[in-house]
Amino acid sequence: MAICTDTDRLHLERAVELARHGLGTVKPNPVVGAVVARDGEVLGEGWHQHYGGAHAEVNAIEACGLAELDGATLYVSLEPCCHEGKTPPCTDAILGAGIRRVVVASDDPTEKASGRGLGILRDEGVEVIVADGEVATAARLLNQAFRKHARVGRPWVLFKSAMTLDGKVATRTGDSQWISGEPSRDLAHRWRASVDAVVVGIGTALADDPQLTARPSGMPAEPDVQPRRVVFDSLARIPTGSRLVGHATEIPLSIVVSRAAARADTDALEAAGVQVLVATGENEPARVRSALDQLGALGVTSVLLEGGPHLAGAFLDAGEVDEVRLFLAPLLLGGSAARDPLEGEGVERIAEAVKALNMSCESIGEDLLISARLREW
Repeated sequence: MAICTDTDRLHLERAVELARHGLGTVKPNPVVGAVVARDGEVLGEGWHQHYGGAHAEVNAIEACGLAELDGATLYVSLEPCCHEGKTPPCTDAILGAGIRRVVVASDDPTEKASGRGLGILRDEGVEVIVADGEVATAARLLNQAFRKHARVGRPWVLFKSAMTLDGKVATRTGDSQWISGEPSRDLAHRWRASVDAVVVGIGTALADDPQLTARPSGMPAEPDVQPRRVVFDSLARIPTGSRLVGHATEIPLSIVVSRAAARADTDALEAAGVQVLVATGENEPARVRSALDQLGALGVTSVLLEGGPHLAGAFLDAGEVDEVRLFLAPLLLGGSAARDPLEGEGVERIAEAVKALNMSCESIGEDLLISARLREW
């Protein structure tokens, strides 16, 4: 049985590194990197650069500049596709180049793929090796949004918040601007640019009248690269004169309402260019899952959940928070009435708490960023 050698893992690590170049530019496609090597020499490298463009395998093969690659090995961070989409199947490019050995870091869980490409290559006499261990985990983690959407049809959810040393996100009067420093806020804008949608509750929309656009320093803010804005607003209370509704014809805006929303209010929103989604269910967690199902059906694979605390708690109660990133600022608010980052029902016993799979910390200006992954797809 063929095994993944130390040399194979080295080239796979490079393929995963190359895949990172596609973050934010290929969504909703997965990020993929590829390396072609022979006899210890790297012949070509490539990655999936933009949505609708050539895939990583094709770019790596073309970078070799050779008509035949007999004896070469293709290293790729995600199993090659075998279906016709915006580009031809990568399996055809691999076979056409004469590559007879392929080493893959992670599987593609979509129904149209899911091992089919590897099966085609094996049927054509290509040796196929699927790696395990750290490099396989790294490759999977790069595409969590793609993987969750493929498996359950709902978007991957990243919950972001800024809190004080005593765990508060706003004073008793609701003031929260600004808890985190400017470097942290700029990083949060970069996260907005990397996801398909930004989600808030009606409380945040009414209190702040936000734009919810991605405006990171040094990056363009054109409407066509902006994430969808999503507001959970059960009674359709958002004013048609708000900044969110005012730009709905330029940047997609979805308002999630319940069946209790007045028809006249939802009709007014739709007339202003807003997409109205009716979330069903007997409680808030059920309505969260209903809304995520509908967003997933629209092609939304990743969302940045920015709160407020009531909505964030409902997402946690629904089991739909996949990763948490908290900015911890060097401030103390005090006061029992100051706002916590998460409300909702929560758990009754510590043993029932959601436990992070891993955690990391880093300094961002004067703040401390704590990141925790709650599940892996």
